[in-house]
Amino acid sequence: MLVLMNETLINRNDAVIDIEDRGYQFGDGVYEVIRYYDGKWFLLDDHLERLKYSLNEAEIDYNVQEEKLKARLNDLMEQNQVQDGGVYLQVTRGFAPRNHPYPEHQQPTLTAYPLNLKRPAHDQTHGIHTITAEDFRWLRCDIKSLNLLGNVMTKQKAIDAGASEAIFYRDESHVTEGSSTNVFIVKNGELITHPADHYILNGITRRHLLYLAERLNIPYRIDVFGLEALKNADEVFVSSTSAEIKPVVSIDDQIISNGEPGSITNNLLEHYFDHLSITKLPDHV
Repeated sequence: MLVLMNETLINRNDAVIDIEDRGYQFGDGVYEVIRYYDGKWFLLDDHLERLKYSLNEAEIDYNVQEEKLKARLNDLMEQNQVQDGGVYLQVTRGFAPRNHPYPEHQQPTLTAYPLNLKRPAHDQTHGIHTITAEDFRWLRCDIKSLNLLGNVMTKQKAIDAGASEAIFYRDESHVTEGSSTNVFIVKNGELITHPADHYILNGITRRHLLYLAERLNIPYRIDVFGLEALKNADEVFVSSTSAEIKPVVSIDDQIISNGEPGSITNNLLEHYFDHLSITKLPDHV
């Protein structure tokens, strides 16, 4: 495998990171996972826009030269002969002697490599089982940072319980997102999802689904909902770049509706690729 390190494609075995890289020691960095379908990027511009947002919020002084980076990412996929998959891209604040404050002269490190991603057809057809978990993470979930220990621990809790995903809540009246997904519910034909604030990551797939809902005349509302609304919804699904859309058929062993993917969820799945030609989502979603 070839990987992108800063501006150069090198063999993975030669991709060496200093032990004092701040991403390694502090989780001091941000990342993106970008989907690649049939030799074409999916919403690449939106991912790079969010990368710039995360860098700015984390005060990492890295200039994302979009066209140059796109060319490097294209080379990465072509040289690795990837036709369908994805890429993991991260930028750390770079290496410096270990000390909590930012180093005076930041030299960020960019790395990117291909991911072997496949459409989760079985989960999309049959749905997934989930649990709920208290959201004990920090309050800047809008930054797509490397600090994922809370997400990792909670995902493992779900796996240990025989589920696929955990759905976070701050209190009984405030469901936020999944451990690696955004969460949607459907009630009386209306799609509802959490506001894009500091409690959640504003998922690119989340935004794509809101855009798609508009095209399909599915009414939606951006609002906070609680555990009762979650478990009594007509439909529940989660979304992410790798998951796309996954229907939720049970939460904490409670069956959702009739235990099968709902009609609105299936409608969104059926039309998921209707607008692959758009290069950037509208700002209002």
